[in-house]
Amino acid sequence: QVQLVESGGGLVHPGGSLRLSCAASKTIIRINTMGWYRQAPGKQRELVASIRSRGATNYADSVTGRFTIFRDNAKNTVYLQMNSLKPEDTAVYYCNAHEEFGPVERVEVRDSWGQGTQVTVSS
Repeated sequence: QVQLVESGGGLVHPGGSLRLSCAASKTIIRINTMGWYRQAPGKQRELVASIRSRGATNYADSVTGRFTIFRDNAKNTVYLQMNSLKPEDTAVYYCNAHEEFGPVERVEVRDSWGQGTQVTVSS
């Protein structure tokens, strides 16, 4: 398992910004995909953004153009820069490390999760 420690959540007004951090216990470039998920009350957990080991990124439609995922390999840390925040962005945000092992025909998957950090967007 990869140990993940998130930080950076809080309360912000609509239109404001926050930066979330996720520090990993192993070299992140050896992790297939690092991602940020969120879960709002009464809703399922959803993918917000991800970054693959070679750097390709992916975003949910609802955050494209407002959120940016990036990493600092030297610090083994992945960040989520969130700008132009909206009340509907309110949720607990979780960091995820998705690893795949073994040959393609018998790949094994392992997902590790952080403890979550609360983001509240409210006036």
